[in-house]
Amino acid sequence: MSDILSKNTVLKALLDQHLDDLATREGLEKKVILEGIAKGTMVLLGNPAHKKVRPILVGQPSAIKVNANIGTSPLCSNDDMEIEKLHVAEAAGADTVMDLSIAGNLDAIRTRMLESTYLPLGTVPLYSVGQQLLDNEREVSSMDPEELFAEIEKQAEQGVDFMTLHCGISYRGARMGAEKDRVLGIVSRGGSMLARWMLENKKENPLLEQFDRLLDISLRHNITLSLGDALRPGAGCDAGDTAQFEEVLNLGVLQKIALERGVQCMIEGPGHVPMHKVRTQIEAIKTLTHGAPLYVLGPLVVDATPGYDHISGAIGGAIGVTAGVDFLCYLTPAEHLTLPDKDDVKAGVMASRIAAHAGEVALGTPRAIAREEAMNRARRDLDWEGMKAQAIDPEMVTKRRGVHKDEKVCAMCGKFCAVKMVQDAKII
Repeated sequence: MSDILSKNTVLKALLDQHLDDLATREGLEKKVILEGIAKGTMVLLGNPAHKKVRPILVGQPSAIKVNANIGTSPLCSNDDMEIEKLHVAEAAGADTVMDLSIAGNLDAIRTRMLESTYLPLGTVPLYSVGQQLLDNEREVSSMDPEELFAEIEKQAEQGVDFMTLHCGISYRGARMGAEKDRVLGIVSRGGSMLARWMLENKKENPLLEQFDRLLDISLRHNITLSLGDALRPGAGCDAGDTAQFEEVLNLGVLQKIALERGVQCMIEGPGHVPMHKVRTQIEAIKTLTHGAPLYVLGPLVVDATPGYDHISGAIGGAIGVTAGVDFLCYLTPAEHLTLPDKDDVKAGVMASRIAAHAGEVALGTPRAIAREEAMNRARRDLDWEGMKAQAIDPEMVTKRRGVHKDEKVCAMCGKFCAVKMVQDAKII
């Protein structure tokens, strides 16, 4: 077990301040939390420079967490809209938000988000560097690694709580990902940028070569490294290939080095994975990365669902939770099509929250089972307020009851209500 708290004084101070609240919120003994953090199977997201942040735990047996991605794009850039989407994500029950903006004044957008939310905020610093390059008509391959490390340090000082950093994609892995027998090549935006830089410069990944430098920055601010899956499968048929697992092996090595230095790490996972392969993929990744918290996008179990990828991803996410996934990154109905709007954000958060709850019910997690039992009692008693209290989306209960809200029974069955039929029976 590592002595991470003696090496990461910022993390220790956060735990001293928030441990009682974390234990209450999670329904866990303090000892369990401290042991999980020491082993690296649990992380505490929280940068003290993010003044409003409410730190959260990621890693079972703490609750499965859900992240919402927001941010501008070159074809759709409205700062006010992104702040509105942030608040929609909060209201829908997201545990974290990631700013993936790639257009506009990124510093202003990021600092405004940090000032606007108590949720831990994640970013991908390479996006900011890429925007500066491309907006100045420079090739990605012209990037000076010093520009990337300067951006990481700046965002840490601004208060970003966790960062996706593609440290595990090597020059060899980039070549594998670019090979023609990989149907969808490299679909990670940051991964493709680093691959382009490596392939054109014939140099190793600077985040891999200078990993110790990255740890120095992270330690000063308690940045949790979300070790990115640059070579995640972007098509189900690519799942489990050599490129994907070359990177996973690297991530396992880096996670161990980081933990020994006192830096917290999460591992990012697939991607697109057929349903029958989800469990084996998750179990393999967790094993190779020493049980570090696993943060997955979906995984999407089928590829032919544009407009409904939040459903495909929720199916994979629920299975993934039962196999060891700790953190679900939402997918929205806009995935693969366009930038999500406010309705998409809510739909995506709800789909991932359902997946998280379904997985926890299957695992027999006490808090999830208690919620199911309370809902069942409320339905037995036709207690609509009780049902609303246990619903993942209480607003939907109110909305769908609508004009029939004063009825004891629902509008589908009316006087044919099966529950009431038996309750009113005169048993002699």
